[in-house]
Amino acid sequence: MAALVLSMALPATDSARAQTAPPVLGVQSPAQQPAESQTQQIELPPAREHPGLINEIEKLFEKSKSVLPPLKSPGDTFNDLSNLARPSTMVTGRAACAVAANGAPDCKIGADRLCQSNGYKEGKGIDIAATEKCSPLVYLPGHKRGPNDCKTENFVTRAVCQ
Repeated sequence: MAALVLSMALPATDSARAQTAPPVLGVQSPAQQPAESQTQQIELPPAREHPGLINEIEKLFEKSKSVLPPLKSPGDTFNDLSNLARPSTMVTGRAACAVAANGAPDCKIGADRLCQSNGYKEGKGIDIAATEKCSPLVYLPGHKRGPNDCKTENFVTRAVCQ
C-alpha cells in the first residue's frame, strides 16, 4: 500500500515542480504569473509628455505653424496661376535704363517705357544691351584716354508687355 501511495505522489510532485520551476531568462508563461499582475493595467504617460527627440520635433512643428504662411486653397492657387498666364506680348525697341543710386542700371523703368510706347501698361525687360558712349576727344590721335572720357549706357531692347 505504501508503494501505491508513493507511486501516486511522485507524478504529482513532478507536475508541481514543473509548475514552480524558475522561469528561463526571466520569461514566464501566463499560467506562472501571479494573478494580481494579470489584472494590473499599464499606465501610459500623458499624451503631451514626450521626452527627448519626439518632444523637440513636436515643438518644431508647433513653431512652424506660426512662422509659415497658411496654405492656399486649390481655387486660390488656380487663380494665381491664371493671373500669371494672362495674355502678354513681346515687343522690341530701345529704351534707356535709369541709373540707380548704387550706379547699377535699373531697367524696369526702361521696360515700362518700351511697353508704353507700344500701347501697353507695363513690362519686364528680357534683353538688355550695353553701349559705351565716349567723348569725341577719345578718337583723336595721340589722346590718352582718361577715366571720365567714356561711360556705359544700358538699354532695354526686348520686353514682355501686359
